[in-house]
Amino acid sequence: MAAQRLRYQVFIEELGGTGPLVDHDTRLEKDEFDDVVDHLCLIDTRRDAEALDHVVGVYRLLPGDRAAGFGRFYCDGEYDLQPLRNCGRPLLELGRSCVHPEYRGGSGMFIMWNALADYVLDHGIEILFGVASFHGTDAQMLAPSLSWLHHKHLAPEDLRPRARDAGFQRMDLIAPEDIDRREAMVAMPALIKAYLRLGGQVGEGAFIDHEFNTTDVFLLMDTAAMSAKHRQFYESRWQQAT
Repeated sequence: MAAQRLRYQVFIEELGGTGPLVDHDTRLEKDEFDDVVDHLCLIDTRRDAEALDHVVGVYRLLPGDRAAGFGRFYCDGEYDLQPLRNCGRPLLELGRSCVHPEYRGGSGMFIMWNALADYVLDHGIEILFGVASFHGTDAQMLAPSLSWLHHKHLAPEDLRPRARDAGFQRMDLIAPEDIDRREAMVAMPALIKAYLRLGGQVGEGAFIDHEFNTTDVFLLMDTAAMSAKHRQFYESRWQQAT
């Protein structure tokens, strides 16, 4: 419940989202996947656990074999995941990632990534994926960032999911030669930039999620393709964080 409380604070109160199973009376953001996934939580033991205030970072993890038993991934609602299913490699969906405002910009996310790395090794995962969000649904306001992602970080065709037609938003809104890289990076959410530094790639098209008031992009990381440079970045940033 503490993870759902943090998600409510971030996704509902801060970002203006909603959902059919959101409990506004108890201030919990929840859905049908919560009983199926593993919850990776960053806990501050100095905070009040009885008040559900001690979880300050969350990742929701859904291995491919468990998703198959459940019938779907969360991302299936926004993207056609058949290319990933067809690859035959162990998959892990990452979702509902958020950090309490007071813990952003510090070591919190890197601590969670370290725990995530252990999870990936323990489960033999080769491809990690999920959606990451821009706040708001005006694609033209996000055009520099979306275009940069499309032109510079598009995933290989054989692994590339495509946004579903119901919310599809093309990302190649600006020609490559006309993109202002600084403008694109300034508007890019920190989580997306961090994934890109680790070799992350994006799917075809963004998905406009009016329910959560976000523009979502599909991100995937192929651990086998992660270059030595990206591994060194991860390791060095972790050492700095600790």
